[in-house]
Amino acid sequence: MKPRPLVVVAATLTNACGVGWNPVRATLHRGETALRPFDLEWAPPLTTWIGRVAGLESTSMPDGFASIDSRSNRLAHLCLEQDGFRAAVADAVERHGRGRVGLFIGTTTSGVLSTELAWRGSPGACADATARPPPVIARDVHNMHATTRFIRRRLDLGGPVQTISTACSSSAKAFAAAARFIAAGLCDAAVVGGVESLALSTLFGFKALDLVSPSASRPLATDRDGISIGEGAGFALLEGGGEGPVRLLGCGESSDGWHMSTPHPEGVGAARAMRAALAAAGIGAADVDYVNLHGTASRANDAAEDRAVTAVLGTHTPVSSTKGCTGHTLGAAGITEALISVLALADQWIPGTVNCDVVDPTLEADVVLESRAQPMAVAMSNSFGFGGSNCTLVFGVSP
Repeated sequence: MKPRPLVVVAATLTNACGVGWNPVRATLHRGETALRPFDLEWAPPLTTWIGRVAGLESTSMPDGFASIDSRSNRLAHLCLEQDGFRAAVADAVERHGRGRVGLFIGTTTSGVLSTELAWRGSPGACADATARPPPVIARDVHNMHATTRFIRRRLDLGGPVQTISTACSSSAKAFAAAARFIAAGLCDAAVVGGVESLALSTLFGFKALDLVSPSASRPLATDRDGISIGEGAGFALLEGGGEGPVRLLGCGESSDGWHMSTPHPEGVGAARAMRAALAAAGIGAADVDYVNLHGTASRANDAAEDRAVTAVLGTHTPVSSTKGCTGHTLGAAGITEALISVLALADQWIPGTVNCDVVDPTLEADVVLESRAQPMAVAMSNSFGFGGSNCTLVFGVSP
């Protein structure tokens, strides 16, 4: 069953670049990094830079949700309040019925930070560091489905719901899941998204793997030396018959089956996902005008993706990575870069690769360093996760 193109009816995006479309757009157009030296008061010191959402610590949960307060849920709430997104979803519910609007959310950490702080005995979470965290944390905050459940209640949705956790491809795969559910007639519209907040396990876990850069990450650069972890949230409302400037044309998924934390060196699985997305969209490689790379700034990942891209698209398609602006938002990377691709199509503009002064000469793709205006009809977004979990999305300008 081939899913039909879906219209991106509404969208909103929040990350280190800003809260909502306009601040994020402005930062990206200026070609500025939003990364900052590590400054988390609730975490042990770490020599790295991060993509932190400013003001999140002072954000309050909406009325009736105080009992499930967490950094992840605050981030989801903050993002949902931007760009008229809740109103757009309410309109879809009015037109289709609450049981016909689905919800598909990607994450890797959910509210794990609340558990981490409870075990560390942080004030207000668990006063006794030797005691087990309160059950409410595990059930209503830590649980992988907790933030999805909060979003569902906040938007008053009654349709199919899924939480997808496939590492850094999680919220890209949310688009693919939604497309399948709509194609199967299980819902008429879907909210897709991703939410990922900074957490001790990711910050220090990636440090233990020697994948964290001590400075701001430099995707695709000859001197790149690791990732900068960020946080973010994003949501899109998809409909088969809606109105909007951009459509989701196709999704492609694959699995490397190669290694738990390292991609296939030739990008075999990534290339398979890209080809599957092109086939689903019914277009060829020559139709792609721009690729937003996964572009993590780790040496192995950037090299493998470059081989995949050039194998599928050749060496002349413009590509860039925006993680030098936002940081690597892990479970929210898919939605972050998918919506930046939507923005690129809407603005007819290619974002530059921030923090990359000199492109690694071993890479063969056409890397765009400085943001520039460019007419385009089709944009591709790549998201590749640990364990070889790959997803590619193809978006196009609506006719």
